[in-house]
Amino acid sequence: MQFPETTSVLVVGAGPVGLTLSVLLSGHGVPHLLVEARPGTSRHPKARGVSARSMEVFRRCGLEEEIRRAGLPASQVFFYRGRNLVDPDYVRTGLTGGPAESAERTPSPGLICSQDALEAVLLRRARRLAPDGVRFATRLLSFTQRDGHVHALLEDRDSGERRTVRADRLVGCDGASSTVRAAAGIAMAGPTGLGHYLSVRFEAPLGEVVADRASASYFLTEPGRGGFLAVDNDRQWIYQHPYDPEREDAAALAADHRALARLVRDAAGLPELAVTVRDTMTWRMDARLADTYRRARVLLAGDAAHVVPPTGGHGMNTGIGDADNLAWKLAAVTAGTAGEALLDTYEAERRPVARQVVDISLANSRARAGYRIDDELLLTAAYRSTAVLADPADPALPPLDPGLAGLEHPDGTPGTRLPHLRLAGPPGAASTLDLVGPGFTLLTATGDAAWRRQAATAAAAGLPVTVHALPAPDRPGPAGLPPTGALLVRPDGHIAWRAPHPPAEDGRLLAVLRQVLSTAGAGT
Repeated sequence: MQFPETTSVLVVGAGPVGLTLSVLLSGHGVPHLLVEARPGTSRHPKARGVSARSMEVFRRCGLEEEIRRAGLPASQVFFYRGRNLVDPDYVRTGLTGGPAESAERTPSPGLICSQDALEAVLLRRARRLAPDGVRFATRLLSFTQRDGHVHALLEDRDSGERRTVRADRLVGCDGASSTVRAAAGIAMAGPTGLGHYLSVRFEAPLGEVVADRASASYFLTEPGRGGFLAVDNDRQWIYQHPYDPEREDAAALAADHRALARLVRDAAGLPELAVTVRDTMTWRMDARLADTYRRARVLLAGDAAHVVPPTGGHGMNTGIGDADNLAWKLAAVTAGTAGEALLDTYEAERRPVARQVVDISLANSRARAGYRIDDELLLTAAYRSTAVLADPADPALPPLDPGLAGLEHPDGTPGTRLPHLRLAGPPGAASTLDLVGPGFTLLTATGDAAWRRQAATAAAAGLPVTVHALPAPDRPGPAGLPPTGALLVRPDGHIAWRAPHPPAEDGRLLAVLRQVLSTAGAGT
């Protein structure tokens, strides 16, 4: 295998976060190499819930429909609780926080799509965009930072060939046991061993059994143990068996497929069920957060930066949000349109979100009466950093708003996600979110020529901005837009600046962009 001698960004770990980052970097035109020690994508479903915010990211990448085809139908996104799969007294609930049709808050609601299927979709797109940019069976052995670069020693696990690749940046997307994080000397804090589970992937004819109660997850109440996760709600399933590592030998149990089949039958309440075990994996529930997301030219994303209990379904989705936040910043720094300090805003914006996600998920894991599955929580992320020009009059918002108040009454506050509004045009744009990216976007309510002059001044200085005029009522403007003003939206869909009216100076937008991008001359 031939490794490139140099690349702009080296990404380690080709799970959902690393693959998403690859797709986004390609969309921004950033040369990169993605390496993964495993021989291929995941064989196990692992994470399955893809939240609304992640689907908005995939919508922007042109992948929404393909991912929906790979997932469960929306009619099956329910959560079952019963003593077994045939309990006549079961309870079945849907997602909480879902909007009424008259108050639609996203064009891209979440869905259930098993990680193995999601990775396959992302890999196809990543390889199409960067044919030589994804390498499996390639292990990071070590790296050093010197001379303004990262020098990474890689090994082809099939041939044993080793080669040093020089990169401008290294991003560790290599999971909870991150090699990158350990080598960078970044510590993690938080409880470990909150639970131990043997995950059993199996085939069984359960489709007819659950036809009247089809759900995404089947939580077993006492005396049942663990729960079932639907892969296709027909023949493909996961059983999560909790075990005590001090009393049970998980490795021995995993090797005994007859014993595993008995566990599945007992948990399902179907003693004659035909079960074929296909795959197993063990995992431990932790709740940890990295002390920092960056050490010089090395950055962390996904589980390498935060290990989230699965109780709530936010772990993988938080990592996808990391990739979305980081990709455009890496692109701007690589292109020379942003200063180095822009990368500091990645941790400033994403670590508080992860802190709150970890806390919410940890509380869920300890809730005896169950917990909320909130598809829209991550839509409420609000950033505070130098990449956001906050109005001093605006109240400080929490990183996340579990009450979803900001989605009910969007006002265009800088740092928040651009609110969704259905559009009749232009062609190809059904939502305000479809107007975002790949660069900065300026949304105005009037189409005032003054705003176009502002954009022309910025473009002449090498910072192009796409301008869209939206029809606006007297008040409030659509998507929180000031009636005579504008919203400057970052490539990740978060609002960088809100102006109540066109500035008198044609260079004001340029100055704002320079400030957001941490470039010299921001105050001019």
